[in-house]
Amino acid sequence: MIPVVDDELLTLEDETQPSLTYALDAENGRIRGKVDGLEAVKQAVYLVLSTERFAHLIYSWNYGAELDGFIGQPKEYVLSEIKRRISDALLQDDRITAVDNFKFETKKNAVHVIFTVHSVFGETEVTTDVRR
Repeated sequence: MIPVVDDELLTLEDETQPSLTYALDAENGRIRGKVDGLEAVKQAVYLVLSTERFAHLIYSWNYGAELDGFIGQPKEYVLSEIKRRISDALLQDDRITAVDNFKFETKKNAVHVIFTVHSVFGETEVTTDVRR
């Protein structure tokens, strides 16, 4: 007896996963209910930017941002690399469609970065500090 394969069974479809997740209260270190949509994207952005890429074995190599290692580098290089590294890190998330409108404020030991994250749920402005 020869097995027969039905061609209809071999088709694969991409399924979008829900964005519903636990709401993290970073200030108090607690979980406070659940969030969905744009709030879940904001939380994901915060978590990605708070995790150094390649530093933790528990995370995939696609997770996190490479925001360390700028000490002693020229300012122009640092600003362009921050923009590229933040965009690369955040665009790994299927819900995020674009990252733009970067504004930089350089300080003595850090760069204050403001940018806009566009997602399938809307857009949000994000601020973060990068040590240099």
